[in-house]
Parts: sequence; C-alpha cells; structure tokens
Amino acid sequence: MVTEIGRGVYWVGVADWALRQFHGHELSTLRGSTYNAYLIVDERVALVDTVWDPFEDELLAHIREVIDPAKIDVVVATHAEPDHSGSLRAIMREAPQADLVVSRMGVDSLGGHYHQPWKYHVVGTGDSVSLGERDLQFIEARLLHWPDTMFAYLTGDNILFSSDAFGQHYATAFRTNDRADQRELYEEALKYYANILTPFGARVERKIQEILEMNLPITAIAPSHGVIWRENPMQIVERYREWAAQTPERRAIVLYDTMWHATRRMAEAVGEGLAERGVPHKLFHMAVSDRNEVITEIFRSKAVIIGSPTLNRGLLPTITPILEDLRGLGFQHKIGAAFGSYGWSGESTREIEAHLERSHVTKVADGVSVKWQPTEEDLERCRDLGRTVADAVLA
Repeated sequence: MVTEIGRGVYWVGVADWALRQFHGHELSTLRGSTYNAYLIVDERVALVDTVWDPFEDELLAHIREVIDPAKIDVVVATHAEPDHSGSLRAIMREAPQADLVVSRMGVDSLGGHYHQPWKYHVVGTGDSVSLGERDLQFIEARLLHWPDTMFAYLTGDNILFSSDAFGQHYATAFRTNDRADQRELYEEALKYYANILTPFGARVERKIQEILEMNLPITAIAPSHGVIWRENPMQIVERYREWAAQTPERRAIVLYDTMWHATRRMAEAVGEGLAERGVPHKLFHMAVSDRNEVITEIFRSKAVIIGSPTLNRGLLPTITPILEDLRGLGFQHKIGAAFGSYGWSGESTREIEAHLERSHVTKVADGVSVKWQPTEEDLERCRDLGRTVADAVLA
C-alpha cells in the first residue's frame, strides 16, 4: 500500500514478508524485510531508490497510483546493491529522460552491475538537485556499507533518505516506527547493525558527527529497509552512536558444537560457573542456532567462550564460520576462552585460541581440553573456567 510520509512524499516500496535469507545465505531475515523506494512529487518528480527486481512490477504499480512513471524527472541511486537498484532498468525504460543521480563511486558500481549506456549525474557532499519548491541535498557516506553509498536530504520536509544506515530487515503492517512493535523493532535494528555495520563503527561515528555539524533539521529518517523513523527520529541516531562505541554489556555467550555430548556437557558446566558469579549468559549449540542471532549476542556481550570437539585435527565445520565472523566483523573490547573434547590428537582448543587471538579477543584463561567424556573433575575445571571468565567480565 502506498503511504504518504510527507507533503507529496510517498513510500512506494515493497514489503517482503516471506524473505528468510538475505545476501544469499549470509544473513537471516526471520521477520522478513522491506525494499523502500520513495517518490517525491514537486515541480519535478524524483524517485529515491528502486526495489529488488523480482518486485519491479509492484514498484511500478505503486508509482502509478500516484503518477505516470514516464513523468519521473530524477532518479537517485543511493547504493548499487540490487536490493536497492534492481528495478533501475525498468524505471529507466519508463522514464528514459530522467536524470540518474549517483555518487562518484556509484558510476563504477552501477556500471558494473548493469552495463547500460546511462548518463550519470555525479554528485558529492554539498551538491543538490532542485525539484522546484524543494531541493535534494546529497551527503556521501562511503563504506556505510558500500563505497558508493550516499544519503539524500529533502529540504522543506526535512527528510533524510539514509540508504542502508538506520535500517532493519523487518516487514511490518505499517511504515513508521511509532506504529511498530518497539521490542521487535530494536531487536532487528541491533541485529542489522551488528551483522552489517560493525566493521564500520569509526565511519559511523564520523558520519553522524558530520551530519550533526550540518545542523540539518530532521523530521524523519527514511532508510532503505524496514520502518521510517518519524516519531523522535534521532533516537536511532543516538543508538548508532552507542553501538559504534562497542561498549559491551557485562554478559557472556557460550558457543559450542558436539558429537557425542561431551562438549555439550562442558559448555553447560562453563555456564554453571558463569551463573555462580551472577553473570547473565546464553548457550548456543551452533549446529541448530541461527548464526546472525548469535552474532548479535556476541556484539552485546563482553565475553565469548567457544568449544568444539577435535575433528580431522581441527574443528567441527559448524564452528569455523562464527570464528571467521569474529575476525571479519572486527568486534572490539571482547574477552574470551576456549574448551574442547577429543579422542586422539586434541587440537580443537588450541585452534580456537589461535582464532581468538587473530580476532583480537583477549584470552583471560587457559582453555580446557578433555579426552573422551568429561569426568566430574573435568566438569569442575569447566566451572572454574566459567568463574574465571565471569570475574573478568565483572572486573
């Protein structure tokens, strides 16, 4: 359903309630998502972003509820990833005269995706395009989260179109934050930040400071996914500043996989040690856990404790991806430890510790390795590991 979010400003995007995987299988979207596109009707008509191409017919139908797509004068591509730009070919066929506005890096990324002979109107921070009574002003936001990303700001209505920043993968019945379930909204906003924007925290802080210094009045923030921040829109900006600082909560997360329950029993004993010291924690069996939910919990937590049996002189394959996420996402201010079971060679605990070191996770205790099934003495060593980590969390 088309929704007017400002004077002559319409959400014409698509809610994808069925989406469960994004970026291939990189990111779970358990509450669906939206592909947000925004139509601005002034003396000139502008479209800010499109939608993923399987939904191009819905996009065009939504635009036709407001205006003939052939009357679009300006198309703004804030980011070339296909969930934003996938219907660009369809739009440019309908409105071949439209001015296609991109960032400097967008020329390369859109050209590389679509190989079309489009003429680009290249803009940078401080540039603007007049729509008549109002202007669209542009702010480059490189690597938030692609090199080509930029924001667009609509004067008069004071709406910031923020591309991937401040978004969520969250399908909802209504388009604005004041009509969303607040618990779900912030769960999805944090998951989105933790899994996508964590590596760019320093850039997030700088870009927020830059926008604040521009003294732009902002009455709404309209991202490319999820709800539009209309009620107290700066609340999500403040949350981003907090998240960018990566100040963890005094809590722990225990991740493990197991073959014959030895490592599971060790994980539970580690949890018992954490609980004795009063440290909140969660245990995740990685063979059956959603990796992106786990990443969100790692983001929140001070301590990450990881366990695996030894398989082929290494780790179970369900453990390796989360270790690569630890390294690639660049989590800060984390402490950790390792544990594992084995029957022959016993490398798993050392392998995990090496991964933690590469990920700049500070080891606070030597790992616990157990041959075959753990004895009560072995489980007590695991409880001691939990207690030691808990003391470091609370220090």
